[in-house]
Amino acid sequence: MTNHQHGLSDSLKKAIQYLKTYDGPPVRIMEVCGTHTHEIFRQGIRQILSPKITLISGPGCPVCVTPGGYIDRAVALAEDCGATVCTFGDLMRVPGTDKSLSQARADGADVRIVYAPEDAEKIAVENPDRSVVFLAVGFETTTPSACLAVDHAIADGADNFSILTANKTMPAAYEAMKDSTDIFLYPGHVHAITGMADCRKMEKEGVSGVVAGFTAGELISALTIAVKKFEAGETFCVNAYPRVVTETGSLEAQKLVKKVMEPCDAWWRGIGKIANSGMKLRETFSDYDAAVRFDLPETIGKDNPGCRCGDVLQGNCRPVDCPLFGKVCTPEHPTGACMVSSEGTCSAYYLYGGVK
Repeated sequence: MTNHQHGLSDSLKKAIQYLKTYDGPPVRIMEVCGTHTHEIFRQGIRQILSPKITLISGPGCPVCVTPGGYIDRAVALAEDCGATVCTFGDLMRVPGTDKSLSQARADGADVRIVYAPEDAEKIAVENPDRSVVFLAVGFETTTPSACLAVDHAIADGADNFSILTANKTMPAAYEAMKDSTDIFLYPGHVHAITGMADCRKMEKEGVSGVVAGFTAGELISALTIAVKKFEAGETFCVNAYPRVVTETGSLEAQKLVKKVMEPCDAWWRGIGKIANSGMKLRETFSDYDAAVRFDLPETIGKDNPGCRCGDVLQGNCRPVDCPLFGKVCTPEHPTGACMVSSEGTCSAYYLYGGVK
């Protein structure tokens, strides 16, 4: 980035210079979002930061926090129940207790990659003799689309369609991680849906944060705002992504989710169960709940004992501190979910020079 500063605006040059030369109190900033983690690495932003500024990668990758027990249930749906299981590609290689979805497919199970929940619902409509299950994994950004697929299945009479929920909510992550950081870099796409209410609530609890976009300029601006306000000794909440994030968010998406789903306790890989941190289908939609339809028991799952994904997700260690990183665990042969996911912290460290 510093090699191309001649093409930057004066305000951005000043922001970069401020971040490079900052000599105030040490400050920890957690980029909760996996997309932020990758963009910060890809744009070389870590290289321009003062040693007084520490970036911590948090648990904001939905695939990374999906527990092994959920993968076990998904594998059981495909292998034992004979369902057609549809999933986003990132979830395919996430390890369960005994195998991943990719391994289940190699063993003959009908596991398909789709790009949206609507694709799975379409498969159900076109194959009325097949039970089709969509694996609903994600935060507030993708939850509305899963709810919409259920709505469409009802309208289309696709009673062979259901979803297995592992949807989670970001406020629970903020609460769980607030003692690990001084400032949150809030994910812009999540708050485009939810608005600013959760961030305002955190501010009232004494937790500071800035909602950030995803370009290099937006990230640098958000970091500059965060560090300057921290240096001034303020507790703050700033929307630095106003072109996308509004105070109220998407009221239509919020209304749809509220109609179809309700909060529940949820397991987070490497962290444990967090109260009211998940979303499940309401009882009135239980006919489209795969866990109910197939009477699936709740399973905890077992992770590789040498994998430190849980510590990475909580900001307690860097990927390079894990003894498996870059050796046993690589993107080609991942041991943990943080290396599997395209938004995972371990994947970012590996791809952008964190091996050494």
